[in-house]
Amino acid sequence: MMTDKVAIITAGGSGMGADAARRLAQDGFQVAILSSSGKGEALAQELGGLGVTGSNQSNDDLGRLVDATMERWGRIDVLVNSAGHGPRAPVLELDDEQWHTGMDVYLLNVIRPTRLITPIMQKQGSGSIINISTAWAFEPSAMFPTSAVFRAGLAAFTKLFADTYAANNVRMNNVLPGWIDSLPGTEERRQSVPMQRYGKAEEIAATIAFLASEGAGYITGQNIRVDGGLTRSV
Repeated sequence: MMTDKVAIITAGGSGMGADAARRLAQDGFQVAILSSSGKGEALAQELGGLGVTGSNQSNDDLGRLVDATMERWGRIDVLVNSAGHGPRAPVLELDDEQWHTGMDVYLLNVIRPTRLITPIMQKQGSGSIINISTAWAFEPSAMFPTSAVFRAGLAAFTKLFADTYAANNVRMNNVLPGWIDSLPGTEERRQSVPMQRYGKAEEIAATIAFLASEGAGYITGQNIRVDGGLTRSV
């Protein structure tokens, strides 16, 4: 069965990944969702899509997702890379294993599916890869050390990818959320944001949907902050 638009969302069973899946389905995409819990399969069923239970840290699980998507719809137009949560501790108290885990969660979570899906997009002559990163990728916070370090690396990877594949009309961009309402709210954090509020998860999903659209067809290699002005001077 062929369809016009197909999106894969990894780590899409909850949080911003799930909101992105809902928004893309609303915009007319067929969605395939990978989640390590059953939530991704349940959401995919709700949206009329395809769900696979597995990890974005497993090449085998990602391969099953890509193969099932191609078998069902014959194409992949959008890849949204979401992530779980990496280790957190004072920066010199993180051991080697924790740093390696952080790389798996925040950097290789993008590289693994990108390796599988980019050749498909090249053959199609188009594709958009959107990575959910963090507002602290360029102004790191001690609260999120592994996230900040490896998502700074993700920014470099994204630029290298854009240099290599832009001529194939395959784009990659990062969305950098600040304090979002899917997190527990505190007054101190709210006051740190120039807009004086937490962002809404659906605002992140809307930004992802724009980057997936034809209207963003000339945007690649970018890090787009969606943080209420929190990192405006960075």
